[in-house]
Amino acid sequence: MNMLRAASRKAAVAQPISGRRAVITRVSDLQTKPTTTTGDAPATTEYLKSLPGITEPFADVFDPAGFAKTASVRDLRRWRESEIVHGRVSMLAALGFIVGEQLQDFPLFFNFDGRVSGPAITHFQQIGQGFWEPLLIAIGIAESYRVAIGWATPTGNGFNSLKDDYEPGDLGFDPLGLKPTDPEELKVMQTKELNNGRLAMIAIAAFVAQELVEQTEIFEHLFLRFEKEAILELDDIERDIGLPVTPLPDNLKAL
Repeated sequence: MNMLRAASRKAAVAQPISGRRAVITRVSDLQTKPTTTTGDAPATTEYLKSLPGITEPFADVFDPAGFAKTASVRDLRRWRESEIVHGRVSMLAALGFIVGEQLQDFPLFFNFDGRVSGPAITHFQQIGQGFWEPLLIAIGIAESYRVAIGWATPTGNGFNSLKDDYEPGDLGFDPLGLKPTDPEELKVMQTKELNNGRLAMIAIAAFVAQELVEQTEIFEHLFLRFEKEAILELDDIERDIGLPVTPLPDNLKAL
């Protein structure tokens, strides 16, 4: 009997200790679990659907490669920031290609000695000192400002992630006061910016590829295409009425 009573007292004393250890273990698991780095497909999908940028003809999330299935919300926020930045840079680049090629003969367009000419992909090598240095300083200041506003301090779990209170792409730069105050109107404007940025990323890639292959300016290439189509249409009319066919110039045969 004494042995049984001693065993029961030991069990009663051990039970609460075991319970406290179990609670401590569960709290520890919650504190160390990497919830921001592992993918939760339902949560990330719902978060992705709430973001601007979803538009026709893709009424739902367009993710053919399934990146969102293994991503976390933190990953999606970082990717969206990257998409917005690359879209804005591509819009400037596409505009710069066209404007630069049209104004390269204008003396005030940093082309005092006429050394800048031809397709925009060759302008980089033609521009000398005095232009790139201020440009690099301006880019460095702009990027430092963006990092200070949006990116978390790269320590511990905050490495390579945005601040929790930062909305991707919102740098507070709105000198013309165009940002809508209504949330729905703001989302529509953000979707338009994303769509234009996506189109610009495709466009600038096409500009570079076209100029590398044909070594002609964007509008020069376009006008040559129009000229070739006009001559081919004229050839069809000339055949129909029995006139001699107008031959294609040599510079249009390869187009």
